Amino acid sequence: MVDNSDGSTNAAVDPTLGEIQADETREAVIPLFEEKLAVTKQVVPTSRVQVSRVTHSHEQLVDELLNHECIEIERIPFDKLVDAMPSIREDGDSIVIPVVDEVVKVERYLILKEEVHVRRVRATERYQESVTLRKQEAVVTRLPIAHPAASLAAAQTGLTLEKEK
Repeated sequence: MVDNSDGSTNAAVDPTLGEIQADETREAVIPLFEEKLAVTKQVVPTSRVQVSRVTHSHEQLVDELLNHECIEIERIPFDKLVDAMPSIREDGDSIVIPVVDEVVKVERYLILKEEVHVRRVRATERYQESVTLRKQEAVVTRLPIAHPAASLAAAQTGLTLEKEK
């Protein structure tokens, strides 16, 4: 600082020395500094996710009762003279179908040749078979991504400082 003859002081700051110096214009120049913060965001992958399907197979026994029907046919011979065509009839669990022959003589008459008895027979049997069943499940695996330690630390903070005058 420099004292003037009138008792006032003029001061100036030399930016290179950081000291206040006297100025002829009687103004004091003081440099000011300001720090500003700039924040940036950066996507940093830390891991990947892998999804895959796995199919499992296992044997399972099918055990069911199955019904089936078959038809038995029995032919019963007759040589019986009848006056009219016999009708189809049911006899218990059988259907009786008459079969006739027409014979020409001096006179016409019907002879019962045979009867066909149709009976329904029901049976139940056990059916077993081994079948393969499949089942899928989703397997999720996380896979880490390796980063150099310095760039990882910078990426985690995401901050940079800038200084302005």
